[in-house]
Amino acid sequence: MKEVLSATFLYNQLTKFTYDMNKRIVYVLLLLFIAIPLVKSYAHNPNNSLLYLKVYENSNIEGHFDVNINELNNVLGLSFEKKPDIEKVRLHQELIKAYIIKNTEFKAGGKVYNIIFNDEIEFIPTTFGSFIVFHFELEDSANIPDEVDITYKVFIDENPNHSNLMGMEYNWRAGLINNESIIALDFDKDGYTKTLVLSDKNSSIWKGFMAMINQGIWHIWIGIDHIFFLVALILPSVVRRRKEEDYGNIEPRKFNIFGWEPVKKFKPAFLYILKVVTFFTIAHTITLSLASLNIINLPSRIVETIIAFSIGLAAYHNIRPIFKGKDWLIAFIFGLFHGFGFASVLSELGFKGEYLSLSLLGFNVGVEIGQVIIIAMIFPVLFLIRKLKLYPKLLVYLSVILIIISLYWSIERGFDIDIPIDEQLRRYGYKVAVWLGLK
Repeated sequence: MKEVLSATFLYNQLTKFTYDMNKRIVYVLLLLFIAIPLVKSYAHNPNNSLLYLKVYENSNIEGHFDVNINELNNVLGLSFEKKPDIEKVRLHQELIKAYIIKNTEFKAGGKVYNIIFNDEIEFIPTTFGSFIVFHFELEDSANIPDEVDITYKVFIDENPNHSNLMGMEYNWRAGLINNESIIALDFDKDGYTKTLVLSDKNSSIWKGFMAMINQGIWHIWIGIDHIFFLVALILPSVVRRRKEEDYGNIEPRKFNIFGWEPVKKFKPAFLYILKVVTFFTIAHTITLSLASLNIINLPSRIVETIIAFSIGLAAYHNIRPIFKGKDWLIAFIFGLFHGFGFASVLSELGFKGEYLSLSLLGFNVGVEIGQVIIIAMIFPVLFLIRKLKLYPKLLVYLSVILIIISLYWSIERGFDIDIPIDEQLRRYGYKVAVWLGLK
């Protein structure tokens, strides 16, 4: 009898422990979900500074640095506005140029090339951050080497999440003409010194293709609006709405927003994910290609506003179905606009020309890899906790949070305004991230 009682006691304790652990998992997920927009509450800010090179025959190597204004303000303590006056920039140009030279190096055969800036300064506004452009040439580089070791670590030491890109605008030895622009190298905290091959065309193209894959992965990871849209779509993947007849004659329960029940097997949940993600992928691939090839272009302000709105609509669908049994339709329709958002990264940074198709393919492959990684991280957890009584409430509460975030972003983007609370949340989120050791 004692053995039976002991076994019952152990079973009850184990059950209670498992339930408590599951509750903790749900709470942690909810807290993380809320914390993400605080750390990075706006989308399409790739934390990139650009380096472009032009290699001409019998002439010094030329180029320009496209430097992110937000990073300049944060790292050098400047106070440039979103659209600064060029004359104000000139007052601080020596400080900026000295910082660039300190964190940039061109070296070949033991020789370090001096960076000589000219007086030309430009300003480039984009949807994901504004850039100041400084033009330069490499002193005594007319005798073009086969390979150049490039160190480009501006802002990387100060911000480990920062990454830099190097694009080729012209390179006669690599067969790039007519102002071609492809990514040749990318730099981050794990590698801010890379070797650029100037004479091997195939090697340059391959490096550019792999760099575009990396940037596709990186863009989906920092594109928090794209991630939230995916989350809104996959939250219901492990549950099904109860049919009205399942409620019997109890009329009030007919409209219960928590009317979900867990799927019994893995297969239907997986097929749901596969269908939704497939239609989302098809849609954004179509518009990414059309926009990058300049066949169809939409104003970025409209695109970004619709992307923000899509999150809220997908989340609302989780509470009150809009397209019953056709969740894939939301994924496809709004996936078209997410594709235009992806295209802005390529078009506004100037990656175009003969190798655009290859760059486009690499970037799209990277986006798909990034999506798969995100889903692979989230979906198994959702499947494991789907039977908890808390899950229907978790689904609805997270959807409500998504709707609020969606409305917030829609107002900011639609009216082109900065709501003060946004900056405060970012600062608070950054402090939390540092405290947690995430930065």
